[in-house]
Amino acid sequence: MDRYARWNTLLELLTESGRVTVEEAAERLAVSQATIRRDFDQLAQQQMITRTRGGAVANGVSYDLPLRYKTAKHSAEKQRIGAAAAALVDPGMVVGLNGGTTMTEVARALAVRPELAGNADDAQFTVVTNALNIANELLVRSRMKIVVAGGVVRPQSFELVGPLGANLLREVTLDVALLGVDALDVSLGAAAHHEGEAAMNSLMVGQARRVVIIADSSKLGGHAFARICPIDRIDTLVTDSGATPEIVSAFEYAGVRVIVA
Repeated sequence: MDRYARWNTLLELLTESGRVTVEEAAERLAVSQATIRRDFDQLAQQQMITRTRGGAVANGVSYDLPLRYKTAKHSAEKQRIGAAAAALVDPGMVVGLNGGTTMTEVARALAVRPELAGNADDAQFTVVTNALNIANELLVRSRMKIVVAGGVVRPQSFELVGPLGANLLREVTLDVALLGVDALDVSLGAAAHHEGEAAMNSLMVGQARRVVIIADSSKLGGHAFARICPIDRIDTLVTDSGATPEIVSAFEYAGVRVIVA
């Protein structure tokens, strides 16, 4: 287990219990107590936790962890979802992408599809995104047109939020918006933890002919602070095999096409 995977697990343990001792963490992660002490010290230096004698306590940040601490969670499922979502776009489209770990896998899957670059006479494949890391993933395709919305960077997700980016999004038209979300519920719709991200995502929805939500099964049936869009605005859901038949049926009954990767 690498450092970031350990940190992710430690932060999740603190979320569950509020307090963890060095001995408990070492036993849970099957590493030495010296390694856990170093991990705790490094997380405390970044103000992610509060160090105590013999352990650590939660510092109120696990609600919205920085992206680099989330990448180890559900990684195999997210790779499959990313490939399935990328298969829904065609050359010449204008596609909106937001940020997050699942959307990183979507971007990587798009980047290795050489047919999207097209020929010189074809309409250019264009990606509009408000996430710096997504733009970086796609820059390896030199013939893809990458449009980045402006704004203030959120370190947690590398997404740009605020009126600068909102002005750009109001002026574009998207063939499809591929959006990762923090929660998706049949009654409540799609939602994000942060209101600024939700507002940018909502603008993409408003400018898109078709909306595809990309979410692993852990996000389904949950709720988050700020709504992105109602369920009737969503055309397709791409999720993993952890989604129960009951949840899949509920989304399909609501008129959403469900793709299980």
